[in-house]
Amino acid sequence: MRIISEYLEPLARFRHERIQDTVVFFGSARFRGREETDHALELLDNTGSSQPAPSHEQPASAPEIAAGQATDLQRKRAVAAVEMARYYEDARRLSGMLTHWAKGIKSDRHRFVVTSGGGPGIMEAANRGAWEAGGKTIGLNIRLPFEQTPNPYITPSLNFEFHYFFMRKLWFAYLSKALVVFPGGFGTLDEMFEVLTLAQTQKLAKKITVVIYGSEYWKSVFNLDVLVDKGAISPKDIELFQFADSPEQAFEILRNGLTQNYLLPEAAGDTIPASQGSGSAEDLMAGPIMENFLGPELTKTRK
Repeated sequence: MRIISEYLEPLARFRHERIQDTVVFFGSARFRGREETDHALELLDNTGSSQPAPSHEQPASAPEIAAGQATDLQRKRAVAAVEMARYYEDARRLSGMLTHWAKGIKSDRHRFVVTSGGGPGIMEAANRGAWEAGGKTIGLNIRLPFEQTPNPYITPSLNFEFHYFFMRKLWFAYLSKALVVFPGGFGTLDEMFEVLTLAQTQKLAKKITVVIYGSEYWKSVFNLDVLVDKGAISPKDIELFQFADSPEQAFEILRNGLTQNYLLPEAAGDTIPASQGSGSAEDLMAGPIMENFLGPELTKTRK
């Protein structure tokens, strides 16, 4: 029953809010943004936690470094914290640009709605940018042993909390038409490679634009050329994603991909075969199996 509820309630809310499709942002949940009024950068204790990490793991302050009181780890994290704070602002800006553009698309539904994991860090930045641009924005939270509270920029009716990771992943993948991967840790890597694997194995009945943001960071984390050289992946698998290093560059990749794959075919009257589905909340309701389960009234593809 819990699994069914984590399918049906989001579906009902997406239909009610007329969400056609999404653009998903992934990235680190451990770093806060740096406002102009802030004087220090803080590392959170864990992915999704609202509590700060222990003092010996925190980025060192400039006075601590000057006084020789910082450990090697604290000095490295001081440098990294500045970089991660920049990624927060880049995600916020990119999300705003994308939302502003999507709001100009003529449609009776909301297109390419910015979606995140609902927590702090890059997730907050993505929701925040969309909120500041006046658009709807989705947060797919997960219940964890430690606290993960939704960030305040999620549209209230589109704020979810899942018990199961796999149901959360379903909603990340099914409605998304594009994915933006900012620097992050295990969770970010997990989500990124899962979507790339689905695309690689052609298990996605749609084209998805994948932008990996921050080439210097990611190329230091993994070297996919080694996988090509060893024969573990095909050379064409590298074409499943593109790197970007500025909000403007990432936005151009997203806009071009979404326009070429969806807006132009829709304008020309092209349709996706019903057996594949269009990747919308209403399409997920369609079909004889769901009609038998829910009844014809709830499975209509048009209101």
